[in-house]
Amino acid sequence: MHPLLEKAQQLKQQLNWSLIFGVSFFLLVVFSLVQITSGVRQWLVENKDAQIKHLSVLGEPKYTDEKAIINAIKKADLSSFFDLDVTHVQNVVQDLPWVATASVRKQWPDTLQVYVVEHQAVAIWNSDLLLNQNGEVFQASSQQLIDMLPQLYGPEGSELEAWSAFKQFDEMLGLNDLKLTSLALSERFSWQLWLDNGIRLNLGRKEKAKRVQRFIDVYPRMEKRADAQVDVVDLRYDTGLAVSWKLLEEAQLQNKSKA
Repeated sequence: MHPLLEKAQQLKQQLNWSLIFGVSFFLLVVFSLVQITSGVRQWLVENKDAQIKHLSVLGEPKYTDEKAIINAIKKADLSSFFDLDVTHVQNVVQDLPWVATASVRKQWPDTLQVYVVEHQAVAIWNSDLLLNQNGEVFQASSQQLIDMLPQLYGPEGSELEAWSAFKQFDEMLGLNDLKLTSLALSERFSWQLWLDNGIRLNLGRKEKAKRVQRFIDVYPRMEKRADAQVDVVDLRYDTGLAVSWKLLEEAQLQNKSKA
């Protein structure tokens, strides 16, 4: 046989074997996929009635007890592990008063994990709402609070501005042994501050920090008056200030002299 014909025949045999191998491999893959799909379908059918039997509450909720979280979750349909709507569960948990965010995850075969993050209350807003560290209001019972919180007042939408101003003024006053306990922002955006010693500061609408500093600078001289105590300091002037005094009773005068 001619060498070229013999080589061509060998090449043809190799191609035939490659084709046979390729087709066989393809059929094997298809068969395997069919088997896997059938197995998954059968498994889903067998486990379609799997239910949530265990609940795991993660995080460190301080004001929201586990019973309240469980009662909220019971509002969702827990009859099927696969059909459970985790978004709905997340929403009902976040509807709880102190809950800021909640994340929900299903863990096979029968566990629901709920991670809860609560609001961190930093102030009482307009007497009946609470303010968190991000300047956001939320509705919850302030009676559960352990620490006394500052009172902030202002029109709707001014929460973050009021909280930012409070932090700034409280830091300025704190450096001078004065403590800010309350702040109010009027509808006309005029500011008032109350200190823990009973003094009220009227700041007006502009140059607020500059006016607070003006009070800090002159307050040591105000304290020297023996027969009266500072009541209101009006700082709504470009320069200077006006002071209203409270006359002290005899017992208060004695206490002040001892101090």
